[in-house]
Amino acid sequence: MLLPDVDYFQVVFTLPSELSRLALGNRKPIYDLLFRTSWGALRETIEAEQGYKAAAMMVLHTWNQKLEAHGHVHAVVPSGGPSLRKVGHWKLCRFKGQETSRHLVDARELRRNYRERFIEGLRRLHRDGQLKLTGEFEDLNDEDEFEKLLEKLASVAWGLNIQPPPTSDCDSQTMLKYLARYLTGGPISDRRLVSHDDGTVTFMAREGTTRGGDRKQVPVPLNGVEFVRRWSLHVLPRGYVKTRRYGGWSNRHCEDYMQLCRDLRNCPAEDDSNEDIDPSEVPEKECAECGGSLELIYVEDKPSWSRTMHSPSRPYWYQESG
Repeated sequence: MLLPDVDYFQVVFTLPSELSRLALGNRKPIYDLLFRTSWGALRETIEAEQGYKAAAMMVLHTWNQKLEAHGHVHAVVPSGGPSLRKVGHWKLCRFKGQETSRHLVDARELRRNYRERFIEGLRRLHRDGQLKLTGEFEDLNDEDEFEKLLEKLASVAWGLNIQPPPTSDCDSQTMLKYLARYLTGGPISDRRLVSHDDGTVTFMAREGTTRGGDRKQVPVPLNGVEFVRRWSLHVLPRGYVKTRRYGGWSNRHCEDYMQLCRDLRNCPAEDDSNEDIDPSEVPEKECAECGGSLELIYVEDKPSWSRTMHSPSRPYWYQESG
């Protein structure tokens, strides 16, 4: 899906903290709404301001650095596309006629569009009875009380961040690798784990308001039960698709869209030559010590969670739960 000489932006849409606990009890409808309204706002704003056919790949994250509930989506967005106003032409995003392309859209307008779409979508979910409102949220079954929540949501700040390529000479491959860490992985990586002593798990987390990796790193100690509880907050409903493609990159339109983009950009066709390589022609790997040929003699795949949790080595607390 990459084109040469085209910048790729990262756009992050975040749910306000006032919705974090409500989302935990309504993961599918609220996260579906997050996807839908993020893309709707992005598409409408790009088309109205920049005038080209938009495309995006989005991934859902439900955590912050301390493993608390924090729903947001990361979107990878190309900085141009087929013009909607001049058929047969390529349109590159610009800021008020300037030559620089390190601008996607007006962040204030995108944030307003996203907030209004989400609040209206939340109102429809409530009207159609698609929200589970029990326990601390039981009062929200009343329409007037729910409207008070929506009024509060309309008055608070909604997080939205548009990040251009990190450097002016960053090519598309480098940019996608930079963004790939947001598209894969889980709530916490192994390298952030510091210790597990006397039932306490300690891991490192970024703290502060500075964006990116420059924020201060602080240790976060949690007892084992609390660590597992926070980790479990981010288990999605069975079969839930957390990575989705929209617009020109959607499954239905991607092939035709990319061919049109290559034609408009005069790009060569994608190289599919690797598909017909004879395995016998692939060079053998050499031993780093003696230079001799290496032979693969055994492969063991990573065990599934189902296999691990039903094995004799499963955690004691899972055994006791039956």
